[in-house]
Amino acid sequence: MNILVLNAGSSSIKFSMFVEDGGDLHPMADGELGGIGGRSAKLEFHDADGNDLSGKLGEIKTDSMEDAIAVVERAVGLARLPSPDAVGYRVVHPGAHLRGHQRLTADVIEKLREAVPFAPLHDPEALKIIGQMMQRFPDVPHIACFDTVFHETMPEEATVYALPYAVREQGVRRYGFHGLSCESIVAQLREAQGMTFPRRLVIAHLGSGCSVTVCIDGKSVDTTMGLTPTGGVMMGTRTGDLDPGVVLFLLRQTGATVDSVEGMLDGDAGLKALGGVNDMRELRKSAAQGNQRTQLAIRVFCRSVVKAIAGFIALYGADAIVFTGGIGEHDAASRWEIAGSLRGLGAELESAANELPAKGLRKISEEDSPIAQYVVPAEEDLMIARHVAEICHKSPLVSARSS
Repeated sequence: MNILVLNAGSSSIKFSMFVEDGGDLHPMADGELGGIGGRSAKLEFHDADGNDLSGKLGEIKTDSMEDAIAVVERAVGLARLPSPDAVGYRVVHPGAHLRGHQRLTADVIEKLREAVPFAPLHDPEALKIIGQMMQRFPDVPHIACFDTVFHETMPEEATVYALPYAVREQGVRRYGFHGLSCESIVAQLREAQGMTFPRRLVIAHLGSGCSVTVCIDGKSVDTTMGLTPTGGVMMGTRTGDLDPGVVLFLLRQTGATVDSVEGMLDGDAGLKALGGVNDMRELRKSAAQGNQRTQLAIRVFCRSVVKAIAGFIALYGADAIVFTGGIGEHDAASRWEIAGSLRGLGAELESAANELPAKGLRKISEEDSPIAQYVVPAEEDLMIARHVAEICHKSPLVSARSS
């Protein structure tokens, strides 16, 4: 079975192709198309051996998500990749009425449309892509994989908000996100040779979006993100947790609307608001030159992550901490600053190991550290492909081509 995986952001699409052979999944190619809707689009596209395939496409036009899908389709064709037998999608929020990953039907798509208010930055773009791809490949299964499913194991006390029953009945609760990333971390640690799987695991997914999750025996029991991906620790352009009074204050300002405040909290807050940009690499360069604004942004960011990790260690204990995501995997300075604040709780980082460039799963803590620490790459696309294969094999509705 050939599985195409699409992972959409508000202005980018990651895509990859896997082939299933004897129950194992093997990557054939992966790519990312960024700058959708902007003046300059950028395509990165490589085969399984790392060879650059992007030059074959020539000029790229991506004024809309429809254009972007056409570019992805053309890239797959020019690389002589096989037509997909199934398509899997990362969808951030399933809303209040869907549980588990879902084969896309008219009923499921309608429920996803109802879920848009829960994730207005992410779900509309996912729905556009789903619509385009279902038109292009009408005879193959289409599977939505949700970022929330991994967190369905959280106990009620970790999901409930102290709000009236009528509000909670509308689906207002803590869902948690980055679930596909967390699931991939658990899978890699279970499959790693020569190490004992950590029973109490804290996962810090730090990138444009950030969250901290705690797992017991590989299952999520608590996480920082809540009803939406805006909550929790500070992020690239998102506030993280706020006093609700701040939102009310903003709404009372002259000319304020729900949309304008939402745009501020999701797109103009976080590292961008404090440091001027949301790219940690640029912030580090500026901070090293003595810019106090960017220094403050970094301190606030690291402090918010430390508070989350320390709180989970106090509640659950920890045998290991994993750093993942763009910042978690690639910014040694953030790992060092975060771990340094956790030294009193038993997290001892090994400086030389921490400075090594990112390459697969690796240990970065001292050998005698009570809490082990690792850098592990997020493999969301592989997890989506696994779920797609599993659902297709269980279902009698799979296309005859996907045998």
